[in-house]
Amino acid sequence: MTELVTSKPIDDGDSHSDAASQAPSAKASGSITLQDIAAHANVSRSTVSLVLRASPLVAERTRKKVQASIKSLGYVYNRGAAAMRGALTSTLGVVVYDIANPFFGSMVAGIDAALNQEGYVSFLANSEDSPERQQRFIERMREHHVDGLLLCPAEHTDPGLVHQLAEWGMPCIQVMRYLDAPPFDYAGTDFRQVAEMAVNHLAGLGHQRIAFIGGADHSVSHDRWLGYQAALDAHGLPYRRLVRGNGVTRRVGYELIQELMQESPRPTAVVCHNDLVAFGAMLGLRHLGLEPGKDCAVIGTDDVEEAELGDPPLTSIATHPYAIGEQAARLALRRIANPNGKREKVIMPPELKIRQSCGSQ
Repeated sequence: MTELVTSKPIDDGDSHSDAASQAPSAKASGSITLQDIAAHANVSRSTVSLVLRASPLVAERTRKKVQASIKSLGYVYNRGAAAMRGALTSTLGVVVYDIANPFFGSMVAGIDAALNQEGYVSFLANSEDSPERQQRFIERMREHHVDGLLLCPAEHTDPGLVHQLAEWGMPCIQVMRYLDAPPFDYAGTDFRQVAEMAVNHLAGLGHQRIAFIGGADHSVSHDRWLGYQAALDAHGLPYRRLVRGNGVTRRVGYELIQELMQESPRPTAVVCHNDLVAFGAMLGLRHLGLEPGKDCAVIGTDDVEEAELGDPPLTSIATHPYAIGEQAARLALRRIANPNGKREKVIMPPELKIRQSCGSQ
């Protein structure tokens, strides 16, 4: 592709050139203009503007030359002003509820990888499962004119939020959790199937008393619980024990498993809301002098990197957070490019990873 518009070549030896003399003074004053950059790169002002807006109409060679001049002169692009003029900002807001969870670390890495390929950057916010905190972040992102939003809704978020975002004209892709069914865009996995796979595996090993621990009041937990109960019904297993606890952390797993082990009859296997709860459950079993995988089978969800390195290695249902992050980002970019296109739902299939915490390999 050739450059759209070029200016006359600047003679580096001509000390009287207006373009050549203006760039240093602009740099010194801290008020560099697009014309200064154009003169430094020996291109037109309109070409500089296209490069700043990440237009695909500029040849790669020209783009690199302009970017080198921008760096050399120390120019900082005012995206806020550009947004007020109606241009895209090449930024995307990302709101999750627990950035300390390795699942979300992997998901955000996938988001950034996909955005980086398209010249986008993300603004990351951690809601800590607070709808009020989440709302503040979203409003700040709106003030910064992000082109779209990837949202893993906080617990107890008003379902009307996605309608509000639509009224604002802010494309929103719900990730993992959801507040409403289509027509809104969504990227995640089938969490009902996740729980069914876990129960099916444990029932296949002969377990008849299978408990479920961990969870909260949101779509992902509700779907897991539905899958857990449906699978028990399918296997004709009357025992069911669903304990939500207060969160989905190691401590929750550690505390809940010790409570369950005091019951009679006690469970012989537990399905955990996520791998963190499962890690805590295995620690709790050991605290009671019981061996995970022998005295009680433990199965987690997400298959984070630590799962394979556990003692014993944790059987888990892989939900592929990195791939979900990539797919969510690409879905957001498609929606930004085509606001009125057909709504999409991207579902990554879960996968059972069998290890020793269930007493099988």
